[in-house]
Amino acid sequence: MHKKNTHHKRSIDWARYIISFVITAAIFGTVLYISQVATAKRINEIKSIQDKIAIDLLSSETQFSLLASGAACNEDGNSVLAPEIEKLGERLSYMEDQLGTDNSDVIGLKKYYSLLQIKDYLLTKELSQKCGFKTVSIIYFYSNNDCPECTRQGYVLTALHEAYPTLRIYAFDANLDLSAIKTLQTVTKAPESVPSMIINGKVYTGFKTLEEIESKLPKTFIDVAKKAAEEAKKEKEEEN
Repeated sequence: MHKKNTHHKRSIDWARYIISFVITAAIFGTVLYISQVATAKRINEIKSIQDKIAIDLLSSETQFSLLASGAACNEDGNSVLAPEIEKLGERLSYMEDQLGTDNSDVIGLKKYYSLLQIKDYLLTKELSQKCGFKTVSIIYFYSNNDCPECTRQGYVLTALHEAYPTLRIYAFDANLDLSAIKTLQTVTKAPESVPSMIINGKVYTGFKTLEEIESKLPKTFIDVAKKAAEEAKKEKEEEN
């Protein structure tokens, strides 16, 4: 009788083990499936962004060639490439977050983006000289490698651009293996240390607060930019 109970108990234990195994396997399989679906979705999203960036880059390159061959003066002196460059920057930031800053695709796209920024900077200068516009720009050099001040400076510049949308801000990874960036650093006399900025032609090193950067900008630009921002805000409120 004792042996029979023992055998029955062992059968129950084995049944429990099998049920536990099946449940665990089912949970693991479900998690793995969801993970694979999420990964596939992310890859498709990244590929879609890559394709869009490739098209935008080609479009911007074509626009630059057309404008450089016969640049025309417009009302505010801003390059028509500016909105596209801003969109490209947002997509590139998303890809960096998703794939990491060391990803080969991200690095390749960052190089194209950096070259496009340099071209926009040169085009804006050309328009300024030809049409007599007084443009205001910031060239920012940073690093993704162990530079907490660069991260903080990036947040400040983002806030600054939101406050002054017409301010041209060009951001370059100083560690990016791109000769054009090295040449830009030499031409602008930028230091090797990061973060560093060239604000309207003058060199500044180390982290700078929003207020400190504002103090380096021409007062006339700030007044005009604030007025434009207020008008844009008013128009948006009226539309809503």
